[in-house]
Amino acid sequence: MDIVPVTTRHLVKNADLNHHGTLFAGRMAEWFVETGLMAAAAFIPVENIVCLNIHNMVFKKPVQLGEIVKFTGKIVLAGRTSLIANICMRVGDTEIVNGFITYVNVGKNGRPIPHNVVIEATREEDIALQEQAKKLHR
Repeated sequence: MDIVPVTTRHLVKNADLNHHGTLFAGRMAEWFVETGLMAAAAFIPVENIVCLNIHNMVFKKPVQLGEIVKFTGKIVLAGRTSLIANICMRVGDTEIVNGFITYVNVGKNGRPIPHNVVIEATREEDIALQEQAKKLHR
């Protein structure tokens, strides 16, 4: 299957701020994981998806009240039972966070089950992301 991005946007409101008056990392993490989940749900049923590991979620700069954040998530690698998403958060043209999340496909008993998804990276950018994802500790 081709790599297809999912995009979400959020307006940073007062309720999203930390004690410094900037975007609370916990809220950003929620949106980060949610975007990756939506990307994974394009391939496997949402009720089967669990988050296993968040990799390299590092803020490059603070996000201010009133800014609109854009998350772009895409599944870049499929294992036997896992899917790895790359998620990038931007404000305008500025990249704020770029990281990966490993999701696992589970059955009703909560145990991992094969999903039979194959991801084909064809664009140079996606091939590079796929190579980065292969190096992650899952």
